[in-house]
Amino acid sequence: MIPQKAETEKAVLRVASYNIHQGVGGDGQQNLQRVAQVIDDLAADVVALQEVHVRFGGESQRRQLDFLAQATGMSPVCGATMMRPDGHYGNAVLVRTAILREHLHDISFSGREPRGVIDLLLETDLGPVRFLATHLGLRPSERRHQVRRLLALIERAQHPVVLAGDFNEWFPWGRSARWLARPFLSQRSPRTFPAKYPLFGLDRIFVAPPLRVVWLDAVDRGHARIASDHLPLLAVIEKSDSRRAESAVPAQQQGAQGEKGQVGCPGQQNDDGARRQVGGIA
Repeated sequence: MIPQKAETEKAVLRVASYNIHQGVGGDGQQNLQRVAQVIDDLAADVVALQEVHVRFGGESQRRQLDFLAQATGMSPVCGATMMRPDGHYGNAVLVRTAILREHLHDISFSGREPRGVIDLLLETDLGPVRFLATHLGLRPSERRHQVRRLLALIERAQHPVVLAGDFNEWFPWGRSARWLARPFLSQRSPRTFPAKYPLFGLDRIFVAPPLRVVWLDAVDRGHARIASDHLPLLAVIEKSDSRRAESAVPAQQQGAQGEKGQVGCPGQQNDDGARRQVGGIA
């Protein structure tokens, strides 16, 4: 059962990750309204989305990220990794909280599908939290390259870190999963794929001290088993009382700059110091 916000007295952050499969469900039908309802039912503060079309087709097909933002009342962040004339495709984030800083990082592996990371600093009830959303590649060598890049990014973290996305790691003992377990607390990997009969925990949410997960599970209520080929993963996170909140891992350098790459959306800077002002907070 999904915990309700009213059931928790301590300040928490509700984080979800959801591969929406372009809105195509297990019945082969593209229905973004079902996807929006699944997201809304999560009551998450921030949702990492994968396989989203940002601009695609005519009015009948709608722009997927715009539609989901409007339907859920959340603010969209575009992190498209494939830029095409008929539409841009890749990662996105929906948030209910203020964004203090935004970066996009290219973690692509040569010869393979472009991959990226949306890197946000969020103002939350737990204080500033660094949130990274990604979708890793299909081949083990590709994922190892991308995990090394992720680890390099969080080495410079100045704030508690949450990492969420579709990691395409079929087994919890896979090398990339073991590498990520070093800076992050060990967590279960609930089965999220395939949605109808989940067998594999491809989707993960990682947190580093002083944050800790108090509830984590795949969500199969409502339309979740039919809306996509993945189930959404939801975590309820709180700040540990036993640790100070300065940093998730040893800090080496202010900020997190990556190499310039072909990720992002028209009008949005990437990896060269993107900044966003929301609600008067810069």
